[in-house]
Amino acid sequence: MDYLIQKDGITIQIEEQRQRIGTDIVAQYVKLRKKLGYTQEDISKATGIARPNIARIESGKNTPTLEVLTKLAGALDMELEIRFVEKEKAVS
Repeated sequence: MDYLIQKDGITIQIEEQRQRIGTDIVAQYVKLRKKLGYTQEDISKATGIARPNIARIESGKNTPTLEVLTKLAGALDMELEIRFVEKEKAVS
């Protein structure tokens, strides 16, 4: 279900954006983890997050919080960056 917030002529589709962002960031993390040669166990030890929880995040069963994403980024020697971007305009 997609939750909508409508105020002052602006409609925000919360659930759709949350899922898209979560999927994209986790995919980036998994790609980096594998590229760097780290196992889920390596990440678990570096972050203190139980390996089964790492697996759940990677499979999309759990959505990581900002705190967890920050820990995952640190384990990969990366920084987490969150930014606003313009919406893509529909081509007519």
